[in-house]
Amino acid sequence: MILTVTLNTALDLTYSVPVLVPHGSHRVREVTERPGGKGVNVARVLAALGHDTVVTGFAGGRTGDVLRELLGALPHAPTDALVGVAGNTRRTVAVVDRSTGDTTQLNEPGPHIGSDEWAAFLGTFGKLLPEADAVALCGSLPPGIHVGAYAELIRLARSAGVPVLLDTAGEPLRRGIAARPDLIKPNADELAQLTGAREPLRATRDARRRGAHSVVASLGPEGLLAVTPDGIWRARPPRAVAGNPTGAGDSAVAGLLSALAEGLGWQDRLARAVALSTATVLAPAAGEFDRAAYEDLLGRVRTERQAPAA
Repeated sequence: MILTVTLNTALDLTYSVPVLVPHGSHRVREVTERPGGKGVNVARVLAALGHDTVVTGFAGGRTGDVLRELLGALPHAPTDALVGVAGNTRRTVAVVDRSTGDTTQLNEPGPHIGSDEWAAFLGTFGKLLPEADAVALCGSLPPGIHVGAYAELIRLARSAGVPVLLDTAGEPLRRGIAARPDLIKPNADELAQLTGAREPLRATRDARRRGAHSVVASLGPEGLLAVTPDGIWRARPPRAVAGNPTGAGDSAVAGLLSALAEGLGWQDRLARAVALSTATVLAPAAGEFDRAAYEDLLGRVRTERQAPAA
């Protein structure tokens, strides 16, 4: 079983408009609702790939009820182990401009989590860990959760002997990386914020020195850069694609995590991550991937080892 943790789940709304004009009034041509939050998106992709997947984190209020209903109705539904809270689960709104393909994102902060709710989550997490082959800790922290929460969860996972992937940003990433996760997957901006370096290889190496066993940096259309004990790797999509990038990073995490659980090497892990990420950009709704595109891309991702392990 693969366990994904989303402390700040969301109901994702995607609006499609012909042209997005600031200060204007718009007729929305298409609206989609999806259960969201980074770890939920990861779990949906993992489940679609055939992995036994469990989702935990928090959900509350009327929005949380809708999220759980939509999660359970998915064709390949991960197991719902979300912890109920008094506050209302947040919403995120993605506005897609069809004329350019650009997406504007609006994210609510999330409900305040009390100390008793955090304790209830820790109990659930502890019960799920013994059955997990790998754990993904994903996304932002809702109000009320201490900034070292991910570091705490990483230490629990490591004590249980479960590989853990961390995908967050800012101070939670800085604290979490010091707890020595097996893998982190920042994007270029998150890496620069963490290390102060803009050059990708320098920043990725610096991030690994701070405690992560391996670092896979997402470089957008340029693919992935990985600094690992087995060497430095680059993986690139075979061609540039246009579409909605929402959820592409989460699909990359799912690719990395599924390949890790299957015992695949870095070349196959990165190829799967890039193929899934690119196929997500091509999908019409956030958090989904185009399966035909994924299968076509998987064998054509360019993956190379650039240097041996340091």
